[in-house]
Amino acid sequence: MTDEVFRETTAEPRTQAVPLSHLSLELGHLYMEDFEAGPEHLREHFARVRPWAEAARAAAAAATGGRRPRISTCFLIDDYFTRFAGPAEVVPMLLAEADRAGLAVDYLARESGCAVAGKVQVAEAVAGRLVEEPPPGSYGLRPPATQTGWLANGARSPAVRAPQAMKRATVWQPPKETAARRHSVFLDVELWSDAPDGQRTWSCPFLAAVWQLVRLGLLRTEGEAVLEPQPHTASGFPEAWDELPPLIRLDPRADPFAAYRTCSVMPNRFQPVEHAVRVILDQTEVDPEALRQVARRSAGEKVAVPDSVADRLSYVFYTGP
Repeated sequence: MTDEVFRETTAEPRTQAVPLSHLSLELGHLYMEDFEAGPEHLREHFARVRPWAEAARAAAAAATGGRRPRISTCFLIDDYFTRFAGPAEVVPMLLAEADRAGLAVDYLARESGCAVAGKVQVAEAVAGRLVEEPPPGSYGLRPPATQTGWLANGARSPAVRAPQAMKRATVWQPPKETAARRHSVFLDVELWSDAPDGQRTWSCPFLAAVWQLVRLGLLRTEGEAVLEPQPHTASGFPEAWDELPPLIRLDPRADPFAAYRTCSVMPNRFQPVEHAVRVILDQTEVDPEALRQVARRSAGEKVAVPDSVADRLSYVFYTGP
């Protein structure tokens, strides 16, 4: 008799590791109307982005203690909420205006890939990892976000009910942020909306949260990395968005797409969306092995990485259209 236990190697859980840069620098996240405004609008955008991108690079270099920082740049095109023109028309214009401003886009992504990438229901997988923080004193009376499609960072105002005979009306109470400092900044985020035919549309904040998880190298489905960059080797770009991979590497010499930290430079109209992103990430259970992989890598490189996933994000919001 023996106490040895034999297991097939295929039964061992495996979480794919991804290469990591020090910083993922996003040079823009624009909508259809921004491209419809023409190259002059893009020119103005990149002109505003450039000084802040240079500052982000300098800060990343200072954080590495004199070593050459690994920094990759990316740009996200919204092809999810509205389809317009096509990559053959939009992408060359975008890259030309970035180059005019002295900026290089290493990676180009389609926002629809944050919803579905091939056969992978990316957004659905992240929604399955939501873990709501129950507000202090709550008793589970509020339906979960997985049913309502709404996620809050605290306690909502109780519903005001009509008084019954011989009973007092419910007194109004304000909403309260769970982690408030003196005063609350309460936020209730819509994660998706469902049409009568059952078609689900993911909200911009939710897809932006998925995008941040991808950039941080923390998103996995069944242990496999999601939205891995595909090399762009063709001389041009396809006519239809669906013919373009969700994430492409434009520069074969670029540093890795995913990074320990992210920085996004964008117009200040995106501030409410990115506040919502933080609320979502604070209540998302990230793949634990992916987190451990990043922790081991960063410790080996002596790079400080916050424990909170949301704290790994930084932004520059410039004033402008």
